Parts: sequence; C-alpha cells; structure tokens
Amino acid sequence: MSQSPTGTAEADPALVRRAIAASAVGNATEWFDYGVYAYVATQIGDAFFPGEYSTLAAMLVFAVSFVLRPLGGIFWGALGDRIGRRAVLAMTILVMSAATFLVGVLPTAASVGLLAPILLLILRMVQGFATGGEYGGAATFMAEYAPDRRRGFFGSFLEVGTLSGFTLAIIVVGVTEASIGSEAMAAWGWRVPFLLGLPLGLIGLYLRSRLEDTPVFRELEAQGRVEQSTRTRLADLVRLYWRPLLMLGGLVVALNVANYTLLTYSPTYLQETIGMSSGSTDLLIGIGQAAMIIFLPLAGAWSDRVGRKPLWWTSLIGMFVLVIPAYLLMAQGFVGALIGFSVLGLIYTLQLGTISSTFPAMFPTQVRYVGFAASYNIATAIFGGTAPAISEGLIGATGSNLVPAYVMMVAFVIGMVALWFVPETRGCSLRGTEIPRAADAPSRPVAA
Repeated sequence: MSQSPTGTAEADPALVRRAIAASAVGNATEWFDYGVYAYVATQIGDAFFPGEYSTLAAMLVFAVSFVLRPLGGIFWGALGDRIGRRAVLAMTILVMSAATFLVGVLPTAASVGLLAPILLLILRMVQGFATGGEYGGAATFMAEYAPDRRRGFFGSFLEVGTLSGFTLAIIVVGVTEASIGSEAMAAWGWRVPFLLGLPLGLIGLYLRSRLEDTPVFRELEAQGRVEQSTRTRLADLVRLYWRPLLMLGGLVVALNVANYTLLTYSPTYLQETIGMSSGSTDLLIGIGQAAMIIFLPLAGAWSDRVGRKPLWWTSLIGMFVLVIPAYLLMAQGFVGALIGFSVLGLIYTLQLGTISSTFPAMFPTQVRYVGFAASYNIATAIFGGTAPAISEGLIGATGSNLVPAYVMMVAFVIGMVALWFVPETRGCSLRGTEIPRAADAPSRPVAA
C-alpha cells in the first residue's frame, strides 16, 4: 500500500489493474451489444419490421429500450450504495449479457408475426434496465479503486472498454458478412454477433467475482455510515444534491448525443444517407475508433496534469465549431468521411477519456452510485438514446444531410452551460461523505 497526497492508503497497483479490467470488460460487453444492434439495424428492421420504414422502426426500438434505463439506474444505484458496488455489478452484467444472447435466438416476424417485435422490444428494455446500473457502477468501482493523482489515466480505460466493444462489434459483423455473404447475413447471419454477448458477459462476471468491493465503500461500511434505507437515500439525493444531478445531466446530454450520433448512428447514416457500402463503412468506423482507443489514455493522463474541465471545454467548443465542416467532408466519399469522422472522434475523446474521473467525483460516497446512475441514465434516455431516431426522422422530413451535426451542436451548448458550474476535482480524494473538490483548481474555463 502507498500513500496518496491526501494521506489515504492506495490499493496495490496490480489490484488496481484487475479492478480496471473488471470494469472495462463489463463496459465492453454493454457497448458490444449496442454496437452490434446499430451495425445490423438494417437487417433487424427487415427481420422484425418488414416494410418501408423498417430501419426507422428498428431505431425506435433502440430508443424505446432506453425508457427503463433511469429506473435501472435508480434501482441498481441505490442497491449498490447499500450492499456494495461489486455485488450489483455481478448482477447487471449477467442480466445484460443474457438479454443480448436471447436477441440472437428470437423468431422473426415471418415466423411468428407481431410477437417477434414485441419480444425484441421486451429484451431491449431488459437490456436497458440492466445497463442503467452497469455504466454508473463500473465507473464508480473504477474511480474508487484508482489512485487520486492518476484517476484520469486509469479511468480512461473504462472508455477503452466502450470503444473496444464498439470496435469488436464492427469486426464481428464485418467478418461474419464477409464470410457468409450479404444474403445469408440478412437471413440469419445477423444473429451470430448477439450470441457472443453471453461469453463476453461471463468473462466479466469472472473478473468481478475475484475482487473485493472498493476500498472507499468498505471504509464507509466499516464506519457504519452506509444508509440502509433506500427511500431515505433517494430523498437525500434529490434534496441535498440536486445541483450536481443537474450539472451531470447537462454534461451527459452533450456527451451522449455525440456518442449515439457519432458512434452508433454513423454506420446507418453513411450507408443510407451518403450511399457508402457496408464494407467501406465498417472499415472507416473501425479505423476511426482504433485511433480513438489509442488516444483515450493520453486524454486521461492529460486531465491528471491540467484538470478535467480544460479538456471538456476544448472538446465541446472544438466539436461545435468543426461538426458541420466534418459532415460536409463526409459527403465527399470514403477519404473525406474517414477524415471527418476521425477528427470529430479524436476531439470527442477529450470528453470520453475523462468521464470516469469527472462524474463519480461529483457526489459523495454514500450516494455516488445512485447519483451518477440516476442522472446519467435519465439524460441518456431522454436525449442520447433518442438521437439516432431523431436524426433519421429529421433527415427524411427535411432532406438535409446535416441534421446530425445540428442535433449535436444544440447538445454541445447545453453541455457548455452545465460545465460552467462544475467544480474541478483533479487529484482530490473520493473518500468521506462530502462532495469532493480540488480547492486549488479553477472552476471557470481555462486554456487547455
């Protein structure tokens, strides 16, 4: 054990690495599912919603599945603040991976008619309910294990898990289609990636089961300061911590509108709106996300040096200025699309690489899991999960290929307003029952 600048004992580096791996694998499983669904949305639409608006219907199911995410966040978050982070994360990853697997074995509309889309919707909602507790819990678990002075660097690997899940999804979908052909892919091949969700989840479950709960939570538990009443905890959360709930929600609007528009919706956008082939789209997204994965730890380490807020300001302002030129460039063909996507993606990693060090530090230990999960998932359900369907619908209604850019610009403005009020927490301790704050750090925008 070593001592942090705050004087608190830090976990063994090997144990920290294991905790990061356990968090990241679960996150990768979550986003593997979302990535697969997005990359085979056309085939899902044809299988479950045959007709003129099949893809839009598939995207609406993607959006509706987010309805239960806030309920999942409140349920799992409150439970995680009461019984511990590890036990809840074991449950969420198991439910999540099982739902992903079952999508791969569903009958289609051609076999059972209306029952097929109903079953799909139910499984997507189960997935959403489990996911509501997964991300906030994984980020909290990681943040409470990481050393204070390197929380940004270690936290960035949770987002490496996010993009690795996306990238693995596109590789699996691309290899499957290349191996069996587009006709077989539409007929049955789209099922194969979903079936892989279960073994991925079991790997994450194994890694998590081999760890103790976080040192921060165990310390609070040993002091007898864990609130056992869920009702009291939720009432205190709203009454005492409504400001960080709102601030985090505003940041999440910017973060996840960009996430679901840029990462999840781009394959559909590039194929159906720009007219790019599925093979070219897979290659483009794969290259762009590989670059983002490499850059994420650098962004996290940078935030440990200069603070979280400078990176967020740079990302929000940079994407606001460049998103329209990038989308105009995407319409010029593969090379232009690769440059446009990669530029936006790399600027976006300045937000993405600092989520897990920024968001958990906005709440004290006793409400950290539920505060993070509730605010994150409410904002994601209302704004993030609906972004692909909104973009798809508005493109059809307006005929403008720049709709995704406009949607993101509005979200970035909301994020900037929220960021103005967020305190800097670089290097501060997450222990105790007070909101963490770095007293010597600026809370207003500064140059990165």
